[in-house]
Parts: sequence; structure tokens; C-alpha cells
Amino acid sequence: MRHNLNRFDMENVYKKRIADRLLQRKLVGKGAVLVEGAKWCGKTTTAEQIAKSVKYMTETGMVEQNIQLATLNPKLLLKGEFPRLIDEWQVAPQLWDSVRFESDHGPLGQFILTGSSVPPDMSKVIHSGTGRIGWLRMRPMSLWESQESSGEVSLAELFTAPEQIGAINQMDIEQVAFLTCRGGWPLAVDMEREIALDQAFDYVDSVEKRDIQKVDGVDRDPVRVHRLLRSLARNQGSQASFGTIKADMVANEADSLSEDTIASYHKVLKEIFVVEDSEAWNPNLRSKTAIRTSDTRYFTDPSIATAALGVGPQDLINDLNTFGLLFETMAVRDLRVYADALNGKVYHFRDKNGLECDAVVHLRDGRYGLVEVKLGGEDKIKDGANALKELAGKIDTRKMKAPSFMMVLIGVGQYAYRREDGVYVVPIGCLKD
Repeated sequence: MRHNLNRFDMENVYKKRIADRLLQRKLVGKGAVLVEGAKWCGKTTTAEQIAKSVKYMTETGMVEQNIQLATLNPKLLLKGEFPRLIDEWQVAPQLWDSVRFESDHGPLGQFILTGSSVPPDMSKVIHSGTGRIGWLRMRPMSLWESQESSGEVSLAELFTAPEQIGAINQMDIEQVAFLTCRGGWPLAVDMEREIALDQAFDYVDSVEKRDIQKVDGVDRDPVRVHRLLRSLARNQGSQASFGTIKADMVANEADSLSEDTIASYHKVLKEIFVVEDSEAWNPNLRSKTAIRTSDTRYFTDPSIATAALGVGPQDLINDLNTFGLLFETMAVRDLRVYADALNGKVYHFRDKNGLECDAVVHLRDGRYGLVEVKLGGEDKIKDGANALKELAGKIDTRKMKAPSFMMVLIGVGQYAYRREDGVYVVPIGCLKD
């Protein structure tokens, strides 16, 4: 029987997460598992479904005492029925060595650590935790997890290259715009429309005024943080350098930051899981074409971009170019969640001639799928399919596997189907892991 450790009746409202089964699996093979991810993405609630006891490190009135205990007598904090949840462990990084020691001298599956930021100072930590502590990244909800995708098309099944797929998409452009702005924040999913839209704005306010200061104690101007977030929002899905972002801020904002300051701010935004850039994919190609190695800019959730820009669903519908860029952020978020379930990772490809692939879902066993993201429309789907076929044709299959599948992932479109050329067209409202 699951112990109810929540302050609320989670039995009635908890929506299952893909991370549920990933956490269960990791606990079988590790003494402890660290669950990291953006604030509000559901880490604690997911961990509470599995934990048999819990210690909230940031409990009101207990923070300083917990920090002192972590130094003086950490076993008191770790004492409890297994698996024991240590929530927001990073407020006392010295706990790491104690967790590692207990994991090294006890049964598997003892501890779950959750954290919404990387600890600012790990200098006093002796052990890395390699082999004893596993890592799990959580993100805001995918559309399948929030029960807004029908899940009729499985990403896992696409790797088997089915001859046919079929699904009917129930999402129209208005709903896709709303979901882009609302985001995948678990608390927002069941809220009334306007209140749900408020949550991303509250999240951005918290990042600017509090979270970015707390991570390392450095005082940063919230107004300048906001302007940087706006610039990053305008550059979603691009390989914009810090120099390019600075130039964008000069052109669009009241002032700008130096490149070094932008880099330092970006580092902190990464450490609190606000941004999650996509690494470049480097395949074996037949030609000598140079591959761009810069990371591609993404927020961990598209609603961060819409809130930073101060736009809502109707604004996106009125500006389809911006809508397409931010829809890509949502698509990459969902692909990352689904890829985690398959032991995979999502990359981005671009060469010096501009040939691009928005997402490459690469599995641990070497299989991979190529994905172009388009908001919708027959011409855009055709362009996406042609780009995928061009890239597939350049891959040297003597040195690496051919792609398992090619897919155009769309926001608006009535059906999921396989084209005559073998490219799958899948609405995001039909996809699951």
C-alpha cells in the first residue's frame, strides 16, 4: 500500500508520469536516485508516490536546523523507512557524502533526492556518487502525461518502421496555441483557462526576482534578467551565440548585457533548469560538409517563452512565425520526455549550408529517428519531408545505421499517416512514448 505523504489528497488528482516507471527502475539498481528539474515540474509529487518516508529540507522554520543537522548528525535526516525522500537536498550539499556512504553500505533503493537547482558549492563533497547514485531528469508534463494527447502513435513503435500508422487529431490551432502558452506545469493542467495561463507568468516572476538570486547568492537585476529571457525567447530553436543575443538586446531592449554577463546568467538559468539547450548531432556523412556544433537554444517549457514575451494564445495565432518557433520548443519538450522512456536523447542537426533537422531522437543502442517540426500546412509538411530525405541521403550507412524513421511532427492537421515516400506525419496531439 502506498503511504500518503502529501499535504493534499494526491490520490484523486495525481496524473501518472513517465518518470514514475523510470524512477522505479533506477531504484532497483542504485542506492539512491537524484531527481532534478525545473521548479513546479512535479518532482516532489512524483517521488512521494514511491517514497515510504520523507524529509522536506525547506520546511518552514526548519531550514537552518536542517542545514546544521546535515553537518553535525546527517544520519538523523536520513533516518526513516526506505525509500526515503530528501526533498530539495541541495540546501545542504554536505548530505551528498552521507547518502553515498549509506548507499555503499546498505540495500539498493534507499533514498530519493529531489532538487530544483544545482548546488552552488560542492567543494566540500568528497565522493562523486558514481555507481551508487543515479540521475533522473524531470521536465514539465508532455501532452501525453497531461492527458491531452490521444497517444495513438507511439514513438517506440516508429522505431520498428510500421508500414502504416493511423490516428485522428482532435486538436485545432486554438488549442495548440493555448497549450503552448499554458505549458506542462502540473498544477496548471486542471485549472480554469485564464488561471492556468497565469501560472507561467508567475513562474517567470519567481525566476527573475528570487530563484536566480538564490542559486549562488549573487545579486542580479530582475529587470535585466527579464530582458535576457525575452531575448532567449526570440531566439528559440536557433544557434544564437551570446554575441547574437547581445545584439538582439541592443536592437530590442532598453539596454544590453556584456557577453560575459550573458554567459554567466545563462549558466545560472541552466542550473535552475529554466533553459535546456539541445546538443548538436554529429553523424557520419558521405560529403565533407561542415556540421554546426553550437547548441540550439530552448527553454525547458514553451510557456516560459510566451510569458517572457508577454503574449497569449491569440497573439500566437496572429503571428504564425513566432507561433512556429515556440511550438517547436513544445515539440522538443515532449520528444525529450518520450525519449527518456526509451533510453534515448534528443539532438539537433544543422550543417554550414543550412540543411537542418529539428530533432534527432538517438537511442542507446545506436538507432535513431529524424524529426522535422512544423506547425502545419501541406506545403510545410512537404518542405519538412524533403529536408529529412535530403539529410538521410547524406548519411554514410557504411559507417552508421540508416535512420529507423523520418517524421514530420505537426501541431495542426487532421490525421497521422505514412506518406508514400515513407515519411510519417504525426500531430503532436496523437503522440506518446
